[in-house]
This record gives sequence, structure tokens and C-alpha cells, in this order.
Amino acid sequence: MSMNTFGHLFRVTTWGESHGPALGATVDGCPPGVPVDAAQLQHWLDRRKPGQNKFTTQRREPDEVRILSGVFEGVTTGTPIQLMIENTDQRSKDYGDIVEKFRPGHADITYWQKYGIRDYRGGGRSSARETAARVAAGGIAREALTALVPGIQITGYMTQVGPHKIDRDNFDWDQIEQNPFWTPDAKSAETWATYLDDLRKSGNSVGAVVEVVARGVPAGLGAPIYGKLDTDLAAAMMSINAVKGVEIGEGMAAAELTGVDNADEIFMGNDGQPVFSSNHAGGILGGISTGQDVVVRFAVKPTSSILTPRKTITKSGEPAEIITKGRHDPCVGIRAVPVGEAMMACVLLDHILLHRGQIGENRGKIG
Repeated sequence: MSMNTFGHLFRVTTWGESHGPALGATVDGCPPGVPVDAAQLQHWLDRRKPGQNKFTTQRREPDEVRILSGVFEGVTTGTPIQLMIENTDQRSKDYGDIVEKFRPGHADITYWQKYGIRDYRGGGRSSARETAARVAAGGIAREALTALVPGIQITGYMTQVGPHKIDRDNFDWDQIEQNPFWTPDAKSAETWATYLDDLRKSGNSVGAVVEVVARGVPAGLGAPIYGKLDTDLAAAMMSINAVKGVEIGEGMAAAELTGVDNADEIFMGNDGQPVFSSNHAGGILGGISTGQDVVVRFAVKPTSSILTPRKTITKSGEPAEIITKGRHDPCVGIRAVPVGEAMMACVLLDHILLHRGQIGENRGKIG
């Protein structure tokens, strides 16, 4: 299997399987001198790890990250950083019934068609457990961003669970860390709790929408045509397990706007810098950051592992029925929030390094 690496200058290669002894990431291209220790990375992994509440899988993994290389005396050396997370709570026997069957909605059938082999234990490489390695790598990227561009803040949150959307009039940044859904709308959190509890008890699942905002992003990141910032952000978010759609700014809703409504008018601010009347563009124009908040949104499909019987076929082509046993999230969107944040951090750092390498400082002055 190829293509396990993403990024241009800041490059991340993830490795490992859901039920193997360990998984992790090799991070190459991190600048030297960035303060990093395992405790800093652990903070982000603790937000993603399973078993934290009844709305996520009850698999018990501490997700303790070890830094094996690339850090000396508390700072990065500029050499490859090896991160490892051991798997400690595998229950491979839960998957014994699907050795010969393909689970609808999973990558089982496509992996088999492509490679002629698949790891049926929790999906192996296709499992969302792989995203723990991304979050660890994202922790490295966050520390480098802090060192290079102080003031950048990356925050993810859920805006929709199934048909239930947040009320943006209730948006409160402080609420995001106060509920199990990472939502800025406290009332929606109450509604979602009841809704998901009923789904969980019935053995069903549902999809969600996650929004990730980066504040304090400097203008000038990204390049026209094939090096667009939004191109890489869309690819990064789409690579997350179960993601089926990505939007930048207004996204699909922009199709409903007129040119008058969509254009973010520009003025000079009191500090001598341009300001915009709105942010329909999501902080990116022509593939280049404007200095506004970068806003990315992605849709996560329902968890494919459900207790409701589904029709399928076996490897020999015989009709069959399947129930996916084991411990699964009724809504994988909840744990996708820190993963989306990590991917945002990795892409932004990558583009900051590209910008510094080609341009240095922004060349076009205003005023």
C-alpha cells in the first residue's frame, strides 16, 4: 500500500493498524528548536481517545504517545520525529464473524478487490484508529505554529448531528469545551444527548458536520492554481475516515447567493490593514489566505458498524446477512473534531514553511 504520507515540506507518514501492537507517525520537516514534549502532545490525544463518555466507543485506549526520535533536551532537532502509540485494548474476537463477509459501508470490499487481502480485525489500516497518529502529528504542528506565528488559534466544533443543527445565535466559544459534543450551542448539546442516546440504545448511528476555524492566520499563504491553500485543506479533511464532503467558507450555500451578497467588501482598518465586511470566502481568495479566519467544514457519514442486520455477500459471492459486533461510536463526528483540528494545523504549518521558502515576507504593501 502506497500513499501514506501527506504534506510538502512538513510531511507526515502514518503507520500501523487498529489491532496491531502499535500505530504512529513519522514527522519530517519540522523546524529545529521548537519546544516539544510528550505531555504537550498528550493533551490533544486525550481529546480524541475513545471511551470518554457514552456517546463514543467504549474501547479503552490510553493513547499514550512516545517520542522516539527528533527531540533532544526538550526541543526538536530538525530530524525526523518518530511518534508511537501502543494499542492495549484490542478485542479481535469481536470480528471473527466477518472474516468471510463484507460489512456494508466499510472499506472491506474495496480493500479486498484492490489488494486481495484485508485485515478484518477492526478494519486494519482503514480503521479510524489511524487518526490517533494524525492528532499526535498535529500536536507537533501546533507547537511549531506557536513558535513561528504566535497568535494562531485552531478550534473545531460540531455544528450538526443528523438533522439537528446548532442555532448560530447561541454561538459561544466558551461552551465548546463544556460538553461531550464540542459544540458552541449549549441548547443543541442537550438535544443531541437525548437523540444520540436513543440511537445508541437501538444499535443505530448517525452522521454529523464538523467546522474547524483557524484564527490569526497571516495573509499570503497558498499559491494559485495547484498549490491553493483550500485545495490542500480540502484534501486533508477528505482524507479523514468517514468524511464525505468538505466546504470552505459558504461552501455549497454560495450557490444560493448573488454576487452582491457573496462579495466580501474591503475597507482600510484603523491599524492600516485591510478589513472585510464579511467572510463568505472562508478566509481564502484565489487559493491564498486573506488574513481573515480560515473556515473549513466537513460532513461525516454515519458509523457503518451497527447492530441492525444488513444484507451483504461473502468473498465467494454468496448472499449473507451481517451484524457488526464490537464497540463502536454512534456518531464518529464527535471524535473527528480533534482530528480536523490536527489536519488544519499540519496544512497551515506546511504552507507557512512553503511561503517562507519562496517569498519570505509578503511583498505587496497596501497604503
